[in-house]
Order: sequence, then structure tokens, then C-alpha cells
Amino acid sequence: MSEVVVLMHVLLDGVVANPSWARPSRYDEHEKYQLGQIAASRALLLGRVTFQEMAEAWPLRDAAEEYTRLVDTAPKYVVSTTLDHVPWNGVLIPGRLAEHVAKLRREPGQDLLVLGGVELVGQLVRLGLVDVLKLCVHPETAGTGRRLFPQGGAPSTWTLTGTSLFPSGAVALEYRVPART
Repeated sequence: MSEVVVLMHVLLDGVVANPSWARPSRYDEHEKYQLGQIAASRALLLGRVTFQEMAEAWPLRDAAEEYTRLVDTAPKYVVSTTLDHVPWNGVLIPGRLAEHVAKLRREPGQDLLVLGGVELVGQLVRLGLVDVLKLCVHPETAGTGRRLFPQGGAPSTWTLTGTSLFPSGAVALEYRVPART
């Protein structure tokens, strides 16, 4: 059985989406960390916006880099109700998110990795489909921007299961959802 692992970059003030800082690979150590997460996964689970942004940017990356190759060749499950076709090793999930993700989780093999996508992550959390939440917390603030858990959401408790400290002052925090009863 596979798990759904979310990897998000977040600032000290909780902002996860703000164009002024959205550059998670700006430090080599972050790219190495993210490379390890992708290598340990069997597929990516992406929202439409993240998928389209990545698909547009990927041809501009150095094809000889291991990170670029891993992402380029990874199967990508794309959640969208507006797209009718997803190239780039993509498989469209057009609706019934809970049903599709539950089916993917039952398949053997490595985990499914969600890279960013605040809307998708919010849906997955609300549906109880996230097993592991990995937050790369950067020592900066943006002041404005979208937050991973906006006000008004249901409270939840997560268990800290790991940490990694980077020379930049960023820290990766790994949380696991407590066993469901």
C-alpha cells in the first residue's frame, strides 16, 4: 500500500504561495532534499496549476541534471476538472478525487508525492488522504500570500516524525497523521 506524501515550502509566517519568493530550488541543499523525496516516490500527484507551471518550465531546465530527469520521467497524476488531456507522462484525474486517490494508495510500490499546490493539498487534507506532511520552512516572511491552512479550517493534530536542518537556516519538518480509527 502506498502513502500520500506532501512536500511544501513554507515561510515563517505560514505563506506557501507568494510570487516574490516562490523559488524552492534556490539553494543546492533544498534541491538535494527534494531530489531524495522524488527518488523515493513512484509518481507525482499534482494540481492543474502546478502541473501546467512545471510543464511550461521543464523544457528550459538542464536535461542532464538528475533532478530534471527524475521529474521529467515520473508518472504524473493531474487533478483537474478543466483539462481534457495531460501530456508529459500525465494521467488525468478529472473528478472523484477521494475515489481515485484511494485506488492509487491501494496499489503496491513507493509513495505518491504531492509537490506544492495549495488547493490540492487542502482538498487532500480535508478528505483525510494525506499520510505524511513534509514542510520545508524557510527563515523568511512574505507578509502576504496564501497559507497552507487558512483560517476556518477544521483542527487536526499531526505527529512530528523527523527533522532536517539546512545551512541556509531552513528546516524540513516531517509530520505524520496519527493512525485513523
